[in-house]
Amino acid sequence: MNTLLQDLRYGIRMLLKNPGFSVVAVIALGLGIGANAAIFSVVNTVLLRPVPYADPDRLMVLRENEPPKFPEFSISPGNFLDWQKQNTFFEKLAAINGTAFILAGEGAEPERLRGARVSAGLFEMLGVNPIHGRTFLEEEDQPGHENVVILSSGLWKRRFASDPNAIGQPITLSGISYTIVGVLPPSFGFPDRETDVWAPVAFTARDAQAHGSHFLSVIGRLKPGATVEQARVEMSAIAGRLAEQYPDTNAGWGVDVFPMQEYDVRDIRPALLVLLCAVGLVLLIACANVANLLLARATARQKEIAIRTALGASRWRVARQLLTESILLALVGGAVGVLLAQWGIGSLLALAPQELPRVKDVTLDARVLGFTLLVTLLTGVIFGLVPALQSSTPNLNETLKEGGRGTTGGHHRIRAGLVITEVALALVLLIGAGLLIRSFYRLQQVDPGFNSSNALAVTVSLPGRKYPQPEQRTAFFTQLIEKVSALPGVVAVGASQSLPIQGDFLLGFTIQGRPPYAPGEDPSTNYYSVSPDYFKSMGIPLLRGRVFTEQDRAGAPRVAIINEEMAKRYFPDEDPIGKRIHVTQGPEIFREIVGIVGDVKQYGLAQPTTLQTYEPSPQMQFSTMTLVVRAEGNVAPLGGAIRTQVLAIDKEQPISRIRPLEQVVSESVAKQRFSMLLLGIFAAVALILAAVGLYGVMSYSVTQRTHEIGIRTALGASQTDVLKLVVGQGVMLALAGVGIGLLSAFALTRLMVVLLFGISATDPLTFVAISAVLLLVALAACFVPARRATKVDPTIALRYE
Repeated sequence: MNTLLQDLRYGIRMLLKNPGFSVVAVIALGLGIGANAAIFSVVNTVLLRPVPYADPDRLMVLRENEPPKFPEFSISPGNFLDWQKQNTFFEKLAAINGTAFILAGEGAEPERLRGARVSAGLFEMLGVNPIHGRTFLEEEDQPGHENVVILSSGLWKRRFASDPNAIGQPITLSGISYTIVGVLPPSFGFPDRETDVWAPVAFTARDAQAHGSHFLSVIGRLKPGATVEQARVEMSAIAGRLAEQYPDTNAGWGVDVFPMQEYDVRDIRPALLVLLCAVGLVLLIACANVANLLLARATARQKEIAIRTALGASRWRVARQLLTESILLALVGGAVGVLLAQWGIGSLLALAPQELPRVKDVTLDARVLGFTLLVTLLTGVIFGLVPALQSSTPNLNETLKEGGRGTTGGHHRIRAGLVITEVALALVLLIGAGLLIRSFYRLQQVDPGFNSSNALAVTVSLPGRKYPQPEQRTAFFTQLIEKVSALPGVVAVGASQSLPIQGDFLLGFTIQGRPPYAPGEDPSTNYYSVSPDYFKSMGIPLLRGRVFTEQDRAGAPRVAIINEEMAKRYFPDEDPIGKRIHVTQGPEIFREIVGIVGDVKQYGLAQPTTLQTYEPSPQMQFSTMTLVVRAEGNVAPLGGAIRTQVLAIDKEQPISRIRPLEQVVSESVAKQRFSMLLLGIFAAVALILAAVGLYGVMSYSVTQRTHEIGIRTALGASQTDVLKLVVGQGVMLALAGVGIGLLSAFALTRLMVVLLFGISATDPLTFVAISAVLLLVALAACFVPARRATKVDPTIALRYE
């Protein structure tokens, strides 16, 4: 123990004695360790930490599917109720239906609340206990008894000032009176953190027969000892029986079962794992840099180490002392890294896509700190081991000579190898970042099919109790469109029950005069109920025929507009105008096709074009509509004016959401932007570290070769000759690193295929361009020490001997 304390004290003195060396090393290590800690905190929360519910490994997500059309889909009420009766491997199944409630009155501005109707027993299944009151009773999940609600902690604090007496009080939501029976803890958020109200789903007898209407999410808890595979086999068998029992709605439909933990992160997992590998490479580059610094310092300490050895210190004793100094350096760098990670997490969360699971729970918890400590210690050993072993066996005869410079050939070869490694690792990261940048650029060039600039999307949801009839809803939205159209600067106002990219509404369709499709084989189309000026406000071009007019009202002949993709696919050799189609919304009524419009991207810029069908909103009016308001300039100031117009029509009607249409498009590529920005940042750090490492080696080489350069100059070598000598040495190291890096990148970038769009993982242009950039940076890093070498005075240099 005394020996260890001596090593620690001596190590601290040596670090303080060389502040310049210590600061540079700590910064390099801090960057590497901090980046690893920040990314691991996200990976830990999103991928490794169990979902925050009781016995999370037994919680499953169930999804229906109809391949290849629907690899996964929501569940119908009838199927869910049959699953409950027939399954034997689940303790309980629970259904969730996302909805919205309007909270008006209560002496405050009307507010739209995100809510969910859920099966009784959901909260017990998740192991969640209310902080006040209780959860739902089984009898409250029956028609006629469902007017009870549970509030989120946030809504309880916001609207009831955290009053425990709110339990038992009535609350009016969307025109219906409910009784508050419970308040859930602040940490609970299901199906998401924004949910404020839960009410019983209360399936009716009609719901039990609804096998073709898919809108539910379903989770289940496996019985003790039951496996995921057993549940999958049984649910597939149940789906087969239902397909035989209800062929019109269930033929071709299956069921799949996913562990909740895996299901939540399936889309983001590849990106996070790539980023974790990237920061690992950054740390390796930082280690190589610090190892180079230690080798340079070891050369300066050769005489000290030789004297210690001559006085009887063993090789292990000297190596242990040097390793102690390395670990001390790493621990300081780790402390700096933790501080950087704490700051970096905030930046990460600002860049992270909103759909990143549990993103608000990301923190430097005990596991992250333990990981950081382990990485720090390993880092200290990794970058300190080679210099310690190399320096602990000095050549005493050479080193102790008066004026001797010691032997540095071994050090030079190791340092050259470390620089080559740095360049190779940096190239891998830079090529990965370059691929993502080019991929994102290609994605940004995709035409969404509409003009997102200078347009505002405003969603309004009318309560069904207050606006039960389609005519009432049509009157409200018609009046609102007229008022908003009259606002200064507004060019066009349209409305639709859903927006492209943001959501969808899938319906099957048939074409009049053609044979009916077999059960389960009918095609589907994205359905839109839109106002006459919707296409103008969205900037969707009319290709043939006409758009809707005011004459396409309720009671008028039913009409429809289809997109170009649908016209090409189902009317390839004929004119669709005048043909009649039926979409499975309401009774079998055929609509005449009166126009063809351009395609829009329904599920994101990277997804293929789908079929789209439009119908005049007065002929099929929905309670939730999104207004698209196009203006001459900046649309942001219009939000307040639109809210005023809504309240002027109905003082209890809130606006659900206001956002620029450009934001809708931007959010659709948030995952790709997140991966690109982070990998780009890490690659830039790697490039800087590699350049610094190359500069350090060349600068050290110039110092060691001062005598040689002096002789060359005295014998007639010009400054250009010396410049070529030094730069050539550095460029050779860089070329070796680029060669190794290209081979490594060719193999490793194939793992990024799932993150790329419109570009190959081995894109030649990216590989060549990035290699050229790295070589130019390497050339610049070599030029400064080379320029210094040309200034060597032969007279002074020859005095070295």
